[in-house]
Amino acid sequence: MPHFLLRFRYGPGAIRSFVERPDDDRAARAAQLVASLGGTLRGYWYAFGDVDGLALIEGPDSSIAAAVAMAVGSTGEVSRIETTVLMTMDEARRALRLAGTATHLPPGDPAHR
Repeated sequence: MPHFLLRFRYGPGAIRSFVERPDDDRAARAAQLVASLGGTLRGYWYAFGDVDGLALIEGPDSSIAAAVAMAVGSTGEVSRIETTVLMTMDEARRALRLAGTATHLPPGDPAHR
């Protein structure tokens, strides 16, 4: 099944609730949300830097990642969500082989005219 990496920033209200309830299990809540949409949460991390957290989810297709982003985004809990589709090494090799068969003329190539 496909895997998706979600990188997110929390909104001020979410951070305030974390400070007020530091023992609240956010990973368990995230797992429940993902499961309710037909996927599996494979990991959930807090982070320092340009994002506040990351989640690794698995699901049948990209609609699971979109549904999670929409469900969480609609609550206002996060201010930004970025989703990255992850490929296995086998998938990457298949893509590389397929790219090697592509017919492509770069802009400016004399055969383009």
